[in-house]
Amino acid sequence: MTLSTWWLFIVMTFVVSATPGPNMLFIMSTSARHGIRPAVVAMLGCMTALLAMMSISAAGLGALLQTFPAVFEALRLAGAAYLAYLGVKCWRSPVHDQSDDVAGDPSGATLPTIQHGAIYRQGFLVAASNPKAILFAAAFFPQFIDPDMAKLPQFAILLATFTVIEVAWYFVYALSGKRLSLYLQRATVLRAFNRLTGGVFIGFAALMATARD
Repeated sequence: MTLSTWWLFIVMTFVVSATPGPNMLFIMSTSARHGIRPAVVAMLGCMTALLAMMSISAAGLGALLQTFPAVFEALRLAGAAYLAYLGVKCWRSPVHDQSDDVAGDPSGATLPTIQHGAIYRQGFLVAASNPKAILFAAAFFPQFIDPDMAKLPQFAILLATFTVIEVAWYFVYALSGKRLSLYLQRATVLRAFNRLTGGVFIGFAALMATARD
């Protein structure tokens, strides 16, 4: 892999990672509701799943899913079902008006109690819910690997580069979510935000369930 090929990979990955998707939405909504630290836990969950899927793809599962479409269909529908479940959960999330607490005592405003383990698992499942990531890696990464050179070191470089760019975009979305939290103190606004994010998750689920290519 030449330096110019690596730079091309960086540019293309930068664009692909910037595209809003379930991972970015989950991280942004987690940051908006709970803060940056839980959002970092969500990032770890998402990246764990993505790195596992990329590695599995390198091991040949991408070709296996293409050979046996029924396996891919089962994974795709299961992923769509989980995103729909998450959307309904967001839609129905309880809300609490914190504006009076902030007005009376800014330090008294409290964030909902959360379990970092649950956030990590949700992040992992959101990222793992899209089996197309395996096929994407199987089609995308080989374009930048020189077949005449050792493949594993090249794949390791590409995977590390992908991780850095993906996590950088995660932080962009997390910081955006943190800024949104300033407007989510009132129950009416938080309820609208929950229904918006829930609706988007359900939309992602519908797209995944109906996609055929």
